[in-house]
Amino acid sequence: MEQVGQRKIDGLWLTVVGIAVLFFLILPTLIVIPMSFSGASFLEFPPTSFSFRWYAAYFTSPEWMSATKTSLIAAVMTTAIATPLGSLCAYGLHCSAPRIRNIAQIFVIMPIVVPVILIAVGVFSLYAKLGLNYTLTGIVIAHTALALPFVIVTVMSGLQNYDFDQELAARSLGASRAYALWTITVPQVKFSIQTGAFLAFITSLDEVVISMLVSGGDNATITRRMFNSLRDQLDPTIAAISTCLIFVSISALVIISIFNRNQKNKDQL
Repeated sequence: MEQVGQRKIDGLWLTVVGIAVLFFLILPTLIVIPMSFSGASFLEFPPTSFSFRWYAAYFTSPEWMSATKTSLIAAVMTTAIATPLGSLCAYGLHCSAPRIRNIAQIFVIMPIVVPVILIAVGVFSLYAKLGLNYTLTGIVIAHTALALPFVIVTVMSGLQNYDFDQELAARSLGASRAYALWTITVPQVKFSIQTGAFLAFITSLDEVVISMLVSGGDNATITRRMFNSLRDQLDPTIAAISTCLIFVSISALVIISIFNRNQKNKDQL
C-alpha cells in the first residue's frame, strides 16, 4: 500500500511539473495573441481596445507580403529537398555498420549543436564568394542544411522500431532494394517522415539568424523584416504576424496528425 501511495505522489508531482513547464513554454504565445488584436499604436498587454487594424496593416503591406511570400516559398522548397534527402540519409545510416553510424551521427547533429551564428558567418562568407547572398537559392540551401538533422534524427528514430525482415522478405522474392524501400519501408515509417517534414518546414519558416545575413532586398524573409521592425520601432504589426505564424505552425501539425490518424484507420480496416 505504501508503494502504491508513493507512486501516486510521484505521478502527481511529475504531472504538476509537466503542466508548469508547458505553461512556461506557451506563456509567450498567450501574451502575443491578445496583443495582436489591440487597437493601440504600440505594443501593450493587456490590450485596452479591440481591433483588426494590425492584421489589415499586415495583409495590405506590399513589403510584408513580399517577405511572407519569400519565407513560404523557401520553407516549402526546404521541406521538399530536406525530407527525401534526410530520409535516405537516415536509411543509409541505419543500414550501415554501427561504428560508421556512430561517427556519422556526430556530423549529422553538428548543425544543431554548433551556435547558429557561427554557421551564419561561415555561410555568409561562402556565399559572398559564390554570389548567393540575398538570393532565394542561397536561403533554401542554408535552411536545408539546418533542417536536415531534424529529418535524419526523426526518421532514424522511426526506423529503430521497424522490422527490416519485411523488406528482406520482399527483396528475397525478387524486388529491388529501391522498390522494397518505397513500397515496404516508407509506408511503415511514414509518420516519422511526415514529422521530419513538419520540423523542416518550421525550421525554415522560423529561422532568423542566418536569414539576417544571407537574405535581403527582394528576397528578405519575414523573420528578417520582423527583427528589423523590432529594432527600429515597436510596431504592433509584428504581433499580428507572429499570431499568423503560430496559426500556420499549428495548422500544419494538425493536418499531419489528422492525415496520419486517417491512414491508421484505413490500415485497420
